[in-house]
Amino acid sequence: MAYHTIIIENHSDVFKEFTAAATITPGMLVEQTPGAATLRKHATSGGNARPMFAIEDTLQGKGITDNYAEGDVVRTWIPGRGDIVYALIADEQNIAIGDPLESNGAGFLTKHTVEAWNSADAQVANTVYSFPVVGFALEALDLSGLSTQGTSDAPLRQYMKVTIV
Repeated sequence: MAYHTIIIENHSDVFKEFTAAATITPGMLVEQTPGAATLRKHATSGGNARPMFAIEDTLQGKGITDNYAEGDVVRTWIPGRGDIVYALIADEQNIAIGDPLESNGAGFLTKHTVEAWNSADAQVANTVYSFPVVGFALEALDLSGLSTQGTSDAPLRQYMKVTIV
């Protein structure tokens, strides 16, 4: 079922506004730009992420497919545990119900992959993130055949219901 809003189930009512540092699409995982009062797409693939999503600008009559331009005031929602968001999913994903999801480093969610090391990796410096999982998939979505239609710079807009952890 397609929705026309990013907020599917809201128990927290935590909303903030920021100035966009670049183009942002409703449903993107976003973060405050370090050292600035602007907003950007979440920029660390698999990195720590506070769940914060750009929502549609209904006050201006816009929907989930209407982008915010650089310099626009972006309405964001900081969902809490158990809230449900209609989030953007990265291309080429094959997600099953219940899969954990993390940032792909470009504002989209992707299937979480657990870091694995063997004893030979002991001398290699690795960054381990404590909070990479943003939520869990509430529906299945197979985008594995879309690689020729979308690119990392201009991915297709594919949304999915995600429950926040």
